[in-house]
Amino acid sequence: MQEHTVAPPLLEQPDDWTEPGAHPVVDHVYRIPLSLPVDGLAAVNVYLIEDDDGLVLIDSGWAGPDTEKALTEAVQSLGHRLDDIGQIIVTHAHWDHYTQALALRESIGSRVRVGWEERHTIEGFDLEDGVWPRQVELLRECGAPELAALIAAVPVEQSDRDMPFGPPDEWLRDGERIDLAHRRLDILATPGHTRGHVVVGDPTDGLLFSGDHVLPHITPSLGFERSPERYPLRSYLASLRLTRQLPDALLLPAHGPVTRSVHTRVDQLIAHHEERLDEVLRQVAAGADTAHEVARALPWTRRRSGLDELPPVHRMTAVLEIDAHLDVLAQLGAVSPQRVDGVRRFTSAA
Repeated sequence: MQEHTVAPPLLEQPDDWTEPGAHPVVDHVYRIPLSLPVDGLAAVNVYLIEDDDGLVLIDSGWAGPDTEKALTEAVQSLGHRLDDIGQIIVTHAHWDHYTQALALRESIGSRVRVGWEERHTIEGFDLEDGVWPRQVELLRECGAPELAALIAAVPVEQSDRDMPFGPPDEWLRDGERIDLAHRRLDILATPGHTRGHVVVGDPTDGLLFSGDHVLPHITPSLGFERSPERYPLRSYLASLRLTRQLPDALLLPAHGPVTRSVHTRVDQLIAHHEERLDEVLRQVAAGADTAHEVARALPWTRRRSGLDELPPVHRMTAVLEIDAHLDVLAQLGAVSPQRVDGVRRFTSAA
């Protein structure tokens, strides 16, 4: 692996990363935390770049009046107007990143750009199919029919139906370069969390706007989207290794504080998944033969909770994460999969 390089100086940040306002990261780049109306995540960071050709926003928040008010106040505190935002680069199409961008496009005409591979979820989005239709099918294959029934019964709220959603103005491609007046932004496809996730590199100031790909305190969920890819962990590990090959940079995440080294956190995430693969393999060797059984045998969250102690949606992501680890183990030849009555069962290949 490459040795860590010296990251650029980081301007002082508040102790509480969720504190409202426009917090300078480096000159002309600001972190703006926006609160979220969901359990488990207090806020999402969006980033504002001042440029002679107009303001650039990276990620946008969860659409709603509170988000727009907080964003407006933060922008005004810097001496700008909301309609100075000319373009919004979105790391992925989850609602806390994408929907306020679409609302701003409607109200002030900002141009919205998102990764090309997000089109699978964006173009296939239909709430008439339920909230998590593909996940229901996958849970059945994981040997979790009761959990699948719970997820299938999750109601579609009217607020969900009213949420702005649809295609961007422009799809971002892997390797694309966006030239601003005083800096360059490099787009790098990093599938795993979602199949079209991108990170945005700023080689001018040594920054990486990492979205949910690399987070400082939590491990991103895998394939958490309407149309997930078949092997999200394989893609995620490849994306982490690709990110690790870049020069080290300040980590500007969507959730959590700015930290000084992308490399340090990437190494930790790779080690975490290597440890998880070993744990999953041990459980299969001990007789757990479905993703659901393995997930029930392992601790979850920092509190080391049992699977059945988690809320249904968190149980869903946990079981599907184990399923993704089993797929990687199968590709490595460490376990042997077999489909029995529609359920994928695994045995140790040792």
